[in-house]
Amino acid sequence: KFFTLCVIAAILNPCHLVKPVSATRVTGRYLTHQSGLPCLPVPPLQQTCDRYITALEPIMEVDELKHTRELMEEFQKPGGVGERLQKGLEKRASNTKNWVINYFISFVFLAKSGMPRLPSPWTLPPYLGGKPLCMNQYYEVLSSCRIPGLKRDTVVNHAKSSPPPKHITVVHNFQFFVLDVYNSNGSPLTADQLCVQLNRIYSSSLQTNIEPVGILTTLHRDSWGKAHISLIKDQTNKESVLAIQRSIFTLCLDGAMPQVSDATHHSCAAIQMLHGGGSQWNSGNRWFDKTLQFIVGEDGMCGANYEHAPAEGPPIVALIDHVVEYTRKPETAQSPKVPLPMPQKLHFNITPEIKKDIEEAKHSMNKLAQDLDMRVMVFSHFGKNLPKAHKISPDAFIQMALQLAYYRMYQRCCSTYESASLRMFRLGRTDTIRSASSASAAFVKAFDDHSRQNTEKVDLMGKAIKAHKSYTNMAISGQAIDRHLLGLKMQAVEDKISVPDIFKDSAYNKALHYHLSTSQVPSKTDCVMCFGPVVPNGYGVCYNPMNDHINFAVSSFNGCKETNGALLAQALEDALLDMRTLLEQTPRAKL
Repeated sequence: KFFTLCVIAAILNPCHLVKPVSATRVTGRYLTHQSGLPCLPVPPLQQTCDRYITALEPIMEVDELKHTRELMEEFQKPGGVGERLQKGLEKRASNTKNWVINYFISFVFLAKSGMPRLPSPWTLPPYLGGKPLCMNQYYEVLSSCRIPGLKRDTVVNHAKSSPPPKHITVVHNFQFFVLDVYNSNGSPLTADQLCVQLNRIYSSSLQTNIEPVGILTTLHRDSWGKAHISLIKDQTNKESVLAIQRSIFTLCLDGAMPQVSDATHHSCAAIQMLHGGGSQWNSGNRWFDKTLQFIVGEDGMCGANYEHAPAEGPPIVALIDHVVEYTRKPETAQSPKVPLPMPQKLHFNITPEIKKDIEEAKHSMNKLAQDLDMRVMVFSHFGKNLPKAHKISPDAFIQMALQLAYYRMYQRCCSTYESASLRMFRLGRTDTIRSASSASAAFVKAFDDHSRQNTEKVDLMGKAIKAHKSYTNMAISGQAIDRHLLGLKMQAVEDKISVPDIFKDSAYNKALHYHLSTSQVPSKTDCVMCFGPVVPNGYGVCYNPMNDHINFAVSSFNGCKETNGALLAQALEDALLDMRTLLEQTPRAKL
């Protein structure tokens, strides 16, 4: 209960609704800051084409690569389709703040997909290495929601409405409530007032024979788009859905979860936050379209779930860090001596058609929950301080350990995604760091070769780490290949010309088939974020490097015979330890 109150108080106290004058100042600083940011550049066509071929080298066979080179040469011919598409992008860039953002959001997050979707002013860090960062994502987290559509989803942000929302949604036992979190004078409710209101909600929602309307948001987006139309035909339902969509965020007060051993405690907690455990547990105690959901379990377990379309992980982690810091401070505000209005329960009229949709959602959610394997591993042997002592980037060190772990399991390298922030540019989101390189392939192939000397292995490690650092710098500078290639492809669609053969090539599909989808989400708080794999035979790996340990979340699908999350987690631990041993046993291990 303490955490629940602090979560709400931490967000609301600094919220832009508290002091309108202060809000003006914050907005003014935001706009001034944003206007000084550069626009995202369109990389040179020749550069991206060359780097694309280089990125394919560690994951393609020689004959496959030869065919792709021929297609690329045709694509780049002077006066050809590549040049035409490049000019289209450059024209687009000259007329927009960010030439790729609409392509990126629509194609990556809001487009219909055959894969099921697994969900995932306070003091802000506006600079990185002395360079200003785009703060737009921070303004997209609260009072926003994803809206299902028949052809494409959309995202709405009600914080920009006038007046902005002053309520949160609380859900308990599958029942939704509107809780106004501001007093009539504009001050946020105190912890004591929130306690009164949450107790009222808890007492009003003890019945358990309630249809879990929230589980509809777990449906495949095509099915949910149709079910959403059916649901909001009824005026009561429409008003209830709008109240949820407009709310600042959702607070989920969960029921019990299965009893587990201490060894699997962290993994089960991650599952609870990611999908709720299935319809028999808490998957219906959610509205997964909501950008931000705070979750508090019956046993005190707490965390958050967020919808990815409006923002990346770092702004969410910054918020979590702020919340945790807030809980350490005593509250000084006094509760006004005025009666509190009763929280409003949201009602839904369940027709036979909606009931059928709910049953379909239960069935599909249960299949997905049973198929997902999530392993949270606290690597306790060392943290980011060890690679830093060797003058090595902790992120590059961990990424090379992932490459080594995967190679040991499969005796091949794979297409690997690591997110790179583009926040140095206006409205920047992410591009791809391709961690698998020719240098990393040489390193992992040599590591267990007993005919190689340790000094050679360290040299190869250094080259792999240098290659990763170089690609990272290239990506955050707007010079990576993936968003550019996406833009060229989408430009062809807009120009209504045939999609170039280079995008129909099997190499392009292989390049985008990320067996390893990874993300470093560093936090001051000792926590870890998690997500599912992005391909059926892949892994999702998220990590938070702390000073003396590293938190990992490794996911895979149980239904895939090729993958095994437990084995990859063990292989990753072994790789990290073996790389440390190599550094410590080799005199010139200063990289």
